[in-house]
Formats: sequence, structure tokens, C-alpha cells
Amino acid sequence: MSGKFCINLTCSTDNTDRATVAFVVANAAVASDKDTLVFLSIEAVRLSQKGVAESIHEEGFAPLKDLMNSFLEAGGKIFICSPCFKKRKLDENNLVEGTLIVGGAKLVEFMSDGCPSLSY
Repeated sequence: MSGKFCINLTCSTDNTDRATVAFVVANAAVASDKDTLVFLSIEAVRLSQKGVAESIHEEGFAPLKDLMNSFLEAGGKIFICSPCFKKRKLDENNLVEGTLIVGGAKLVEFMSDGCPSLSY
């Protein structure tokens, strides 16, 4: 069984419920001693920008910014899809600390040993 866990997140302000639940599950995975990665793709790349997550707080959950911070502080990784980021013309100088813009090869490398994954 893999010691890794990957979540592919495709939503941000367009579906705040999915974005929030993805980070709830990511926090559970990293707390279970899994080497956990959240891969931000499509619209989720917007969460890589400072200030975006602060606007998301689904009822019954911690604010998304807090969930993201907890995840990173626990050792989780957040990768940002490079082509998705470029398509949206986002600002590399405005990245949330702890995030990393990567190409698909980096995701494949992380998942190459049978890593389970979820998509939101």
C-alpha cells in the first residue's frame, strides 16, 4: 500500500463546497501520516493567489484559508498546474507561501508508485 495520497482539485470560487471538502480530506490524509499532495488544476489554480482562499468559508467548516494553512503546516504539498496557471494569466509573484508551480511530469512522478487519489 502506498504511503502517499493525492487530491486533484479543480474548483475554487466557482464551487466553494468542493474546494473546502478537498482540503478537509487532505488534512485527514496528512494527519494519517500520508505523504499528501493537493494538485490545483483548472479553476483551482486561483487558490494559489494570496487573498482568494480568504473569501471562502462554507457553513459548518473551518475557513478555507485555515484549512490550507493547517495542511501546509502539517507537511502537505500543494502543486499548481503550470499550463492552467498560465492560461489564467495569474501572478507568480502573488503565490500563497508553500505552493509550487509544476508541470504534469511532477504529478506523474509523485503518483508513480500506485498512489491513491481523489478528485474534487
